Amino acid sequence: MNRPIRILSLDHARAALTAAAGVPVRLVSAPDATGALGAGGWRALLDRVAAEFPGAPVTAVLDCGDAAGHALAALAAGIPDIAFSGEAAAAARLADIARSLGARLHLPEGGEVLDLRGHRDPVSACRDWLAHP
Repeated sequence: MNRPIRILSLDHARAALTAAAGVPVRLVSAPDATGALGAGGWRALLDRVAAEFPGAPVTAVLDCGDAAGHALAALAAGIPDIAFSGEAAAAARLADIARSLGARLHLPEGGEVLDLRGHRDPVSACRDWLAHP
């Protein structure tokens, strides 16, 4: 799961999970996605993914940027995996809150990420990405 795929839509999530074919996959939102999409939008996407790919081994991380309030809203909405890039003290408090809710706080993706924006065949792009660790 160390080959994250940035998704910008439900179609991108479908492409990634289709390509993964049951192999664990890590989906990440756009940077600071809570500002535009909101926790509710990400929750709706996760619910659709779960309905369409039941039992798929997926970790879907919502990037909250440095907005602690957005991170708290995401946790309150039941988002199990969030990324936060704010100050260390706030991150430590958020990590404690996340743990108490059975959620996880992640660092923002710093390495290579497959961004599906602009790919004409996102399923093939994901297959290629996941095949080359």
